[in-house]
This record gives sequence, structure tokens and C-alpha cells, in this order.
Amino acid sequence: MSLSVAERARHIATFRFVEVRLMEIAAAWTPTAPEMELKVLLGRHIWDFAQHADALGKRTFELRQPAQHSLRPAEAYVRLLEDVAALSGSGERLAALYGVVLRGLEQRYERYLRETDPVLDGPSVVILERILEDSRRQRNEADGLAGELALVPAPPDPLPARDAGLPEILAP
Repeated sequence: MSLSVAERARHIATFRFVEVRLMEIAAAWTPTAPEMELKVLLGRHIWDFAQHADALGKRTFELRQPAQHSLRPAEAYVRLLEDVAALSGSGERLAALYGVVLRGLEQRYERYLRETDPVLDGPSVVILERILEDSRRQRNEADGLAGELALVPAPPDPLPARDAGLPEILAP
């Protein structure tokens, strides 16, 4: 059974909120990152997140919602994002953003693609497939930078388990 228009709009608006928040997190980290290479990486990825948010926001209008409409995710997921935003070490930041948050989002986007009708929801499919491609590239770039800078990318212990414990991020 495919998702209704309202269900698709709810997912896309929530995904847009998350992409905007990722852009804000990366933007807040950029001036405080001690490594110039990390500043450059974050700058490129801020642009990616902004492009993702814009594409998702245009899609919300096509799904009978206001343009650039966002829905706040489940509170537990918002708290996870806020805890990631509060990290200060470069290795922790890379591990949390790219190893936990983006990896988890990829799984959620892939699940959405399995649940939606690829014909009725073709534009969403195209947008999410592009985001997935970008996300994988971003994670590869972050892994490469961590190796280049000899950073030990280890997320704080509870973050991976917290993300894994939230298969659904949509607010009730």
C-alpha cells in the first residue's frame, strides 16, 4: 500500500526540518573548528544541506502544503540533534554528524523510498535519491578528512544507540 499525499507531505516536511537543522549545525561548527580543512569541508556540506532543504521545501508545495514547509520531528530526535550540535571536539563532531546522524538518515530515506509509490511520488524519489548520493559522498569525504588529520572519529557512547532506537522520527 502506498502512502497518501498527506503522509508523503508529513515525511517530506520532517526531512526538510532535519536538513535545515544539519545546515545550521554545520554552520555553527565552522567558525569554531580549529582545522582549516574541516572548515572547508563543513562549508561545502552546508551548501549541500541547503540544496537538500530547498528541494524538499519545493516538494512540500507540490504535496499540498505551503512552500518550504517544515515539521518538527519527534522530540527524542530533536534532542539527539541538539546533543550533536553541542559537541566540541572535531573527531566527535565528524563521528556524530557523519557516522551517526547521516547514516541514520540514509536508512530512514531508504525506508521511505521502499514505502512510497515510485510513480505517484516520483519527484520525492528523485530528490531523496540525490540526497542519498550526496550523503554517501559527504560521509566518504568526512572519513577521508578524519584519516588525513589523524582524528579519532568516535561519537559519544549513547548517540549511536539513541539514533538506532528511533526508527521513526516523525512527530506523533
